[in-house]
Parts: sequence; structure tokens; C-alpha cells
Amino acid sequence: MLFIPKTIFYEKNITNYELGKFLLEKYKDIPKVIIENHNNIPELREKSNCDFPRLKQNLIIGTRKTHKFVPNYKVSDYLVPYTSSGCSAMCLYCYLVCHYNKCSYLRLFVNREEMLNKIIKTANSSDKDLIFEIGSNSDLVLENTITGNLEWTITEFGKNEKGFITLPTKFDYIDPLLDLNHNGRTIIRMSVNPQEIIKKVEFGTSSLDNRIKAINKLKKSDYKIGILIAPVILVENWRQLYSDLIKKLYVELSDEVKKDVFFEVIFMTYSYVHTKINGEAFPKAITLYDKNMMTGRGRGKYMYRQNLKKEGEIFIRNELNKYFKNNNIIYIV
Repeated sequence: MLFIPKTIFYEKNITNYELGKFLLEKYKDIPKVIIENHNNIPELREKSNCDFPRLKQNLIIGTRKTHKFVPNYKVSDYLVPYTSSGCSAMCLYCYLVCHYNKCSYLRLFVNREEMLNKIIKTANSSDKDLIFEIGSNSDLVLENTITGNLEWTITEFGKNEKGFITLPTKFDYIDPLLDLNHNGRTIIRMSVNPQEIIKKVEFGTSSLDNRIKAINKLKKSDYKIGILIAPVILVENWRQLYSDLIKKLYVELSDEVKKDVFFEVIFMTYSYVHTKINGEAFPKAITLYDKNMMTGRGRGKYMYRQNLKKEGEIFIRNELNKYFKNNNIIYIV
């Protein structure tokens, strides 16, 4: 189901941008509140943890003031602040909750030309093809259903002859991307998990079957494709679940995908903030924190104990090598 906001909070200056005007017109019948700063909305910040699902129904619109590129050494050269942060989905482990707490709702930034121009300028000034991660703070496939920003970005960046943009997604809303002239400059990485975990943990995201279908469609349209198995969650029957997942990928992915798809594997990290919000907002949901399996990772954060993580890493790597022996596993963390 596509996202329809209950209330829109917006900075006054968004009317200076075409996208800002478009969004206000698109949602002209939605209640609106003018705010000073998208980073500080007292009436939302003061809500209780149990209001988390209702907070996620709001849409915040402003301009992005921070444009600092952060070096990255996994699948990109830089993590780039881009057209949105937060998300309308409610994954119980979401790392954005660590940064924004219960205010990890969807925020849109209308000064997209300014942001993309910096990416293109940086790409063209480099001696090599740089890769820019534009989706580390949000899900741009989901955002695209509201703004059309991803279609615009892929088309505009596709006119360039240097560099690549990349983004992860948990959504199958990719049909508007299929006929774009991307010039091979966009890498789309689909995040997958066993359907049992998607259903119990990744609230508001697309099903595994639909994500796999989306991968095949994107590859047919000549996009470069990656798959994130993320986050790996060590539930009681995790070996069977992830073995079945990898086998399902092998059976249902097209031959074209299997020729050159690459993999990333990320084990779940958790936090005290998640524990508090999930306990109050989703009291009947699965409990992801297990003190017997997890250990501290900085203040208020947890990760799987090293021996368990190593066991999981060996298992996942062996399963991937069984079915995808010619494909690259970029990293396991």
C-alpha cells in the first residue's frame, strides 16, 4: 500500500522550490503545519514511544542544509546526504532509530538540484569512476512514490559519463524506473530476508516474492544489481530460514541476474532505544534482544557475540558459495 500522510509539517521556504510547490499541491487536502526546522518539531518530539506508529504517518518537508560526503569503503566511495531521511516503514531493528529515536519519520528535502549537482561535480573531477551511496538515510524507491525524485535522479545522472550512484531498497515499487535511460550508471541493491522475518520484523515493506520479482525486472532493464542479506537475525531456526532463502534466490532469480549479481551480508545490531520503542509501540512483536546471544557495542548498542557471529558468517558464506560460487561476496559484517 502506498504511503498517504495524515499530516504534513513543512518549512516555509519550500515554496521557493518547484518540488516544494508540487508537493503542497499534490497534498492540498492533507492537514498542514508550518515549522521552523525539520530537525526540531517539539509537538512530535514530545510524543511518547507508544505513538511511534502514528508518528510514522506524518510527512515532513524541508531543505537539506548538510551536504558533507562521508568516505565509505564497502560498496561506494562516499555516503551522500540526499533527498530524504527516515522512512514510513517500521522495521524493528532500523538503524535510523538510533539516530532519530522515535522521530525517524519520513523527511523530504526539496533542494534536489543542489545535491545532485555536487555529486556530478565531484564525479567529473575524479580520475576514476566514483560510486556515490545516495540511499543510506532513507529508502529512495519508497520516496519516489511521493516525489518522483529517483526517476529524476537516475535520468539526470544517466546523462553523465563518469561515476555511479547506488541505493538499497526493501520495496518493489520499481516499475517507473524500468524505461529510464540510466546509461548503466545506477546500481540498485535489493535487501532480502526470509519471509518469516519480513512478516514479523520488517513492518510495512514488500514481501520477499515481490522483491525477487523486482530484481528480475530491474536486471531486464539493464540495471546493475546487488543483493543485501540484511540484517541477518539469529532467531531460533535461523539456519533453516537462511538456507531456504539462499536456495529460493537461486531458483527464482533470472539467469541474467545470476551472471553478475553481488552480495552484501550484514548481521543485526540492536540498541537500548529499539528495546524501549518496540516494547511500548509493538508490545506483541517478536523480541530481538537476547542477552545470552548479544554483547555491548558502544553505549547502548548491542551486537551478536563474536563466536555466534562467526558461526553465522561461515554458514551464510558456505550457503552462498554452494549456489552462487561465481558471484562476489563484497563483505560480511
